[in-house]
Amino acid sequence: MDSVKLKISYKDWLYIILIGALFGFLISFLFLFLDKSLLAIGTVFFSTCSAISISFFAFIFITLSNELILPKVKEKFWILISFIFSFLSGFLGFCFNYYIFSQTSFQIIEFISEFWLYISIISGFLTFLIGLILHQFIATKYKNESINSEILESKIKALESELNPHFLFNALNSISELIYLDKQKAEKATLDLSKFLRNAINRDSLIPLKTELDMVKTYVGIENIRFDNNIELIIISNIKDKEIIVPKFSIQLLVENAIKHGYDSKKLNIEIKIDNDTIIVLNNGKISEKLIFGTGLTNLERRLALLKVGTLSYSTENNKMNFIINLGEK
Repeated sequence: MDSVKLKISYKDWLYIILIGALFGFLISFLFLFLDKSLLAIGTVFFSTCSAISISFFAFIFITLSNELILPKVKEKFWILISFIFSFLSGFLGFCFNYYIFSQTSFQIIEFISEFWLYISIISGFLTFLIGLILHQFIATKYKNESINSEILESKIKALESELNPHFLFNALNSISELIYLDKQKAEKATLDLSKFLRNAINRDSLIPLKTELDMVKTYVGIENIRFDNNIELIIISNIKDKEIIVPKFSIQLLVENAIKHGYDSKKLNIEIKIDNDTIIVLNNGKISEKLIFGTGLTNLERRLALLKVGTLSYSTENNKMNFIINLGEK
């Protein structure tokens, strides 16, 4: 059905109506060449309104066709139905406008009164031809947008596939050791790992902040198996009812980075501060004198840019390493 269905956004319709109005305005000059007595504001007004009326009827018929008619009939009748509705848009649009203006004393109405029906029929066929051109234009536009969207999604999924956490291997090794030391902890760790992986395979690239924070808590819980509970996670949020969407693995990746580069055999405190559209992940571990974005941070930076949801930056304050996600900035 997509081969016939004309997908036109409301913004596209606005452009179509404006172009139709301009087309009607230019057509009014044709009447001037036919009869100089038609040089009047009424002629311009009538022609412009005729084009707008045809555009309005096209909007009604195309919407009716797409939503109610085409889905219920056999495919072999789609072209015929599209032709009929396109023709009716021009024919009824002009007829309706002529009827409205026939109640006025405009000179143009008297001039076309004898052959207005023929003009209506010609308008129907012209609308059909314009509809064919419009269909190709809109179809090409949405096809290009669809291709670009698929390319973008492929890039994002490729970046996400890089994030198969290395901690998975460490977690499995830790769980295997726990099986002999503490079976209950091993069982809990296995369930936590299962919960994390279940969220990790979510197809959505953007997820609610709460879901991301739940993944972070589960992740830290698993990591504490290896680090003897020396990692403390503190979450400070001033966000209450506001729903925030973040890239999957965004905060988790910053927490993982803090553990990987900040842990120095002492208790590591990781704080996540959330205020308005800013998310700060900081830790009291080792500070990198010369920070270079590796695979993980570069990955997050690119995903934020591709998804157009924010930027990534960092700073060092009070002997703490800060990574900042500024949501909304591009």
